[in-house]
Amino acid sequence: MISEVPISLLIPERHEAGLAFTCLTCCVPELPEVETVRRKLAPRVEGRVIAQISVLDPLWSAPQPTGHFEDLIAGRRVERFSRRGKYLVLELENERFLVMHLRMTGTLLYDPLPDTRYSRVEFNLDDGTRILFCDPRRFGTGLVIDGKLALAAYFSVRLGLEPFDDQFGPGYLAEQTEGRKVAIKSLLLDQKRIAGIGNIYADEALFRAGIHPESEAGRLSPDALSRLAPAIVDALTAGIDAGGATIDDFRDPDGAWGSYQSEFLVHRREGLPCPDCETPISKMKVGGRGTYWCKSCQKPLRGRRR
Repeated sequence: MISEVPISLLIPERHEAGLAFTCLTCCVPELPEVETVRRKLAPRVEGRVIAQISVLDPLWSAPQPTGHFEDLIAGRRVERFSRRGKYLVLELENERFLVMHLRMTGTLLYDPLPDTRYSRVEFNLDDGTRILFCDPRRFGTGLVIDGKLALAAYFSVRLGLEPFDDQFGPGYLAEQTEGRKVAIKSLLLDQKRIAGIGNIYADEALFRAGIHPESEAGRLSPDALSRLAPAIVDALTAGIDAGGATIDDFRDPDGAWGSYQSEFLVHRREGLPCPDCETPISKMKVGGRGTYWCKSCQKPLRGRRR
């Protein structure tokens, strides 16, 4: 029942316009970038105690007051550093969770130089190292949640299945697309259906699967869905293997840029030859998002609904 959910779960999350929706679904950092951060930081923070935390920008923890927020975190041991979709989760002792979202320009830097710009939060660990949450546009957020059930409730209303989950596949995509008239590109960006995909990896996955981005989701054939499911996983895996993509501000915790932008098959390659057929890559808007595709390899759907 709703009365059993902590009040923090009932507060809408923020974006650049103020109070609004769950998540910006269209730009880095996406799942591979967030997973890159997690993999780099997990062995460095797990088992460590957060000796001190300083929230330098009240907007980051709003509506929770900075002093109260700091008291909830300081002195607790990090048991695990995990990820859910585009969220990073510091799992602290006694089932306390710090849930962070990098949004558009956030990054976590490990033991950076003292003059790091755009610092919003500073974590000081018991081994003398520190981690900074830096964010030029101030869209990133932090939230404290108590209890595993409350954490599960928080994510259950925001995120669908992870593409790396054992249950993810053509069958799950068939359930999510059935009867849906929305463009498949827009559906892939819906975090409540599939967690972690953003604009980059939606374009890359649809190209790998040979599916037109404007295809009506509910009309995709079983064969198309059987191509799309592994294409999503392959695109995300390639992004993770490359340390993510750096288009604007993304850096890993050591300050290094990702390299997947040099491996894009279609994204941001308007006018350049398709890697499969050499047709110039085209660009259009789907659901308000810039979308890259190949006119030859990604044909519009024909025929009847499935």
